[in-house]
Amino acid sequence: MPFNFHKLVVATRNPGKLREFRSLLAPAGLEVAGLSDVSLDKDCAETGLSFAENARQKASFYSRECDLPVLADDSGLEVFALGSKPGIYSARYAGPGATDAQRIERLLMELGATGCDRAARFICALALALRGEVLLESEGECRGVIADRPRGTNGFGYDPIFFFPELARTYAELSEEEKNRYSHRARAVHALLRGLES
Repeated sequence: MPFNFHKLVVATRNPGKLREFRSLLAPAGLEVAGLSDVSLDKDCAETGLSFAENARQKASFYSRECDLPVLADDSGLEVFALGSKPGIYSARYAGPGATDAQRIERLLMELGATGCDRAARFICALALALRGEVLLESEGECRGVIADRPRGTNGFGYDPIFFFPELARTYAELSEEEKNRYSHRARAVHALLRGLES
């Protein structure tokens, strides 16, 4: 394999996201640690105006704090009828400390008030950095429709209301293997690995 490292840190404390990255990167022979695993307790202020900018900020910030390469992801849901909201504010859409269920409830309430179409997409931007320098970036997206109510118990975040037409189920109704084959994060990781290999 052309890259000369076998372990990296993913800049997250979200156990669901960390689990997905471990599954997605395992075939490349990469061992994945989370921020908590390497005792990185600092928080990076996300002040970017795009997913890519935020991923870049986090990768650069955390890679200055440890000796390993750092992979940062910024991802979220864009609902076209809501002007691409919640977008980069997906995790904070219902205010600080809100649960996934509360964020979903707010989104469904706002979307219901529009009477518009329910087309949406998930986006994932990735940035890989070492010692503060961003080495590689990639992006992936997956298009779908917002369901009228939550369905399924797998996944996390907005997964229960993101209906994926190709499999006729929400993300939360997919198995981990299925989601890791089709998701925005899977597509971004595959693009990143292709970049590393070249």
